[in-house]
Amino acid sequence: MKDLKQFNISFVGLKEGKHLFEYSIDNTFFNTFNYDEFEKSSINVTLDFVKKSTLFELVFTASGTVNVPCDVTNEMFDQEITSVLPLVVKFGPEYNDDNEEILILPHEAYEFNVAQFIYEMIVLAVPNKRIHPKVLDGTMESEALNKLEELKIKKVQTVEETDPRWDKLKNLITEKKT
Repeated sequence: MKDLKQFNISFVGLKEGKHLFEYSIDNTFFNTFNYDEFEKSSINVTLDFVKKSTLFELVFTASGTVNVPCDVTNEMFDQEITSVLPLVVKFGPEYNDDNEEILILPHEAYEFNVAQFIYEMIVLAVPNKRIHPKVLDGTMESEALNKLEELKIKKVQTVEETDPRWDKLKNLITEKKT
C-alpha cells in the first residue's frame, strides 16, 4: 500500500479545529485495491476533518463519475455517484474498526490512512443495478434492446375451450345445488 501514502493523515501536528483535505480519485487508486469493475473513473473526494481534544470528526464527501457497463445492454456509460460518509475517530488501547461509524486508534498512533474508507464509500455508492440513462428514457438504439423486444412474451388471447367430458360433471354439480 505504498502507493497510498497521500492518504495518510498525520494528526499530531494539526491544530484543533477544522481542516480540509481534497483528493482526486481515478482508476490507479482502484488498481491498488485490485478492483477492476470501472473502465475509468473521475471522482473528487473532500474530507472535512475536525480535530478536538479527545476525538476527530471526519466527513467524507464524494462526487463524480465511474464508467461502467449497462446491465441491460452492456453498453458503457458514465454513472454519476455522490456519497457522504461520517466517521468518528477515538483513541483506545488497540486498533478497532468493528463499528462502521467509529474508528478506534491506539493511544500511541500519530497518523492513519483514510484510503480504505474512501474506497468503500465509492464502491458502495455505485447502484447494484446499473442502467444506461438512454434505456430509461427510451432513446437507446441497441442490438441487445432490439433482441430483447423481439423475444418479449406477448399476451396471447386464448378462447377457453372446454372438454365435453367435463361439461357433464359440471352439470351434475349445478343440478345438486338447485
